[in-house]
Amino acid sequence: MRIGLRLLLGFFLVLGLALFVVLRVFLEEVKPGTRLAMEDSLVDTAYSLAQLAAPDLKAGTIASGPFAQAMRALPTLQPDANLWGFHKDRIHTRVSITDARGIVVFDTREAAVGEDHSRWNDVYKTLRGQYGARSSAESPDQPDSTVMHVAAPVRDGGRIIGVLTVSRPNATLEPYIQRSRNRILAWSWGLLGISLAIGLLFTWWMVSSLSRLRGYALAVAQGERAELPRMGRLSGNTEFTDLAQAVERMRLKLEDKAYVERYVHTLTHELKSPLAAIRGAAELLQSPMPEADRQRFAGNIERQTERLQQLIDQLLGLADVEQMRQLRDVESVDLAALTREVLQALEPRLRLQGLQVADRLGSGQSLRGNRFLLRQALHNLLDNAIDFSPPGGLLTLGLVREGSQLLWTLRDQGPGVPDYALGRIFERFYSLPRGEGRDKSTGLGLCFVQEVSGLHGGELRVENVEGPRGCCVTWRLPG
Repeated sequence: MRIGLRLLLGFFLVLGLALFVVLRVFLEEVKPGTRLAMEDSLVDTAYSLAQLAAPDLKAGTIASGPFAQAMRALPTLQPDANLWGFHKDRIHTRVSITDARGIVVFDTREAAVGEDHSRWNDVYKTLRGQYGARSSAESPDQPDSTVMHVAAPVRDGGRIIGVLTVSRPNATLEPYIQRSRNRILAWSWGLLGISLAIGLLFTWWMVSSLSRLRGYALAVAQGERAELPRMGRLSGNTEFTDLAQAVERMRLKLEDKAYVERYVHTLTHELKSPLAAIRGAAELLQSPMPEADRQRFAGNIERQTERLQQLIDQLLGLADVEQMRQLRDVESVDLAALTREVLQALEPRLRLQGLQVADRLGSGQSLRGNRFLLRQALHNLLDNAIDFSPPGGLLTLGLVREGSQLLWTLRDQGPGVPDYALGRIFERFYSLPRGEGRDKSTGLGLCFVQEVSGLHGGELRVENVEGPRGCCVTWRLPG
């Protein structure tokens, strides 16, 4: 399972558990909380009405006095009230009064007058000076039709002369309870949706940061020229940024160490042959010999010294390019004009071998790049083509635009690249014979061109030409 999915599942497991517990508590507390609030209001109502009913009950006119006349009008009242979207158009409160024996002497609905309520919890406890309340079914056949009864003592001084009970059906609270539940569920689903969005954003941030670091590490492991990934604004100065910088520092140190070791090894290997030739020629020159032999050995020393100098110069140039992470001194470069400039510098060699040049470069084809590096790369490619071309041969140069890219081509009439060498020509120090009586090159030219191409985001290919002999170099660069 991928780490992003694990993070998302873990996040929602914790969130879901917390939401379930909180939601369960809320939903279970809505109904008793609402009923508790109703009971509290009924207590206030009962004690207030008990004070008003006390004079009539004491005078024995509770069934016909002013209090009874006012209370009997309750069922006919129409409040026309709008409570949070619920329309209230009737009074659901019922008021009944019992005497000191628990016999009902007044009822706003007239249904219970004369009944003995002394056994009911509200009346029974209130007559004994305690808080009396009960919630019971209004009809045995309808267990859900429960009614809350709250009682208050009617006093004559310190003596309890009766009980006033205020009743209200619990069903009248259901719309409000259901509304509260629906709002809680709606907010819970909304919270879940917001949490989902936050969780996805957080997971995306984590995974994208890790993916950049992973891609960077894999690219480095494969030897590619990779740039340090940018973590983005969301990451800020976090552990991901610190980790990326730590990986970059580690990579640079490891690359520097491996780079030095590799170059020391290859340089010492390549220096052995010219140094051995120079040493042998120098030892022979210390002995008497004919003038012709002396000139030959002295010339050999000079050629090997030039080869050493060329090797060192090209190694330094290649090392500088390989250590670049991105291009510097970028400008607009006319590739056709730059190619002709390099051809002009190589004019003496072209004439010496009697080579002809077919210029199909056109004009006005520019790209953004480093002029110096592009010039060195073109020089290496043309120098290679001259070395492998037969005397009197033809070099064909072309430059065309294909969409957003420039396609630079160079074709010679040389022997081509042997099949066994096609996959190795871009390797450092790998070189092919230049012809009879000519030494191999340093094997760094094409390697340098490949590095320059990579820095410019280009693609370099060397292929043999089908049919006539020759080799074709194709260099595709973003234009």
